[in-house]
Amino acid sequence: MNLYKNDLPSQVKFSSSVAVDTEAMGLVLRRDRLCLVQLCSADGDVHMVQMEIGQEHQAVNLKKLLVDQSILKIFHFARFDVGLLNYSLGIRVNNIYCTKIASKLARTYSDKHGLKNICKELLGLEISKHEQSSDWGSLELSPEQLIYAQGDVLHLHALKNKLDKILIREGRLSLAQKCFSTIDLISELDLLGISSEEFFLH
Repeated sequence: MNLYKNDLPSQVKFSSSVAVDTEAMGLVLRRDRLCLVQLCSADGDVHMVQMEIGQEHQAVNLKKLLVDQSILKIFHFARFDVGLLNYSLGIRVNNIYCTKIASKLARTYSDKHGLKNICKELLGLEISKHEQSSDWGSLELSPEQLIYAQGDVLHLHALKNKLDKILIREGRLSLAQKCFSTIDLISELDLLGISSEEFFLH
């Protein structure tokens, strides 16, 4: 686990994919600031960027990574993370995969699609969500917070691989990819305070 302030070092590189998660002061996009960005490579190297107040302009390498169209960004519940990153960093994250959407399309036999649930079923792993609601804006993050934050990205590549196998078997991979392509639009509507669900109601 590697922790940096305000940006990734230029020597940190990712190849074709990166797992991404964020921690914020809360869950309201325009109210609650971005505090931490967690990144994990396919081989399990975790890098975290702690964002200090007003230092978003320093995140040049992080922004470059998130807008790189050649690198797949794997999230769990991408809708929130993408909206937060786009708003906070002034970018448009692209080439997105969401394990929560994939789970809902693949695991239609279940109504439990949280990260903890799918890690337990698909990977046989128990992950703790104890530090989820804690002060992520603290200047010094606790060891417990860092372990929690690492867990949110460490298994996303493995989950993607498991979910893709089910999606392919059930003939829904193309449908999942179409859903992923709407995340940028939906997160933009969220930032405007417009519910995307309204457009599909009578």
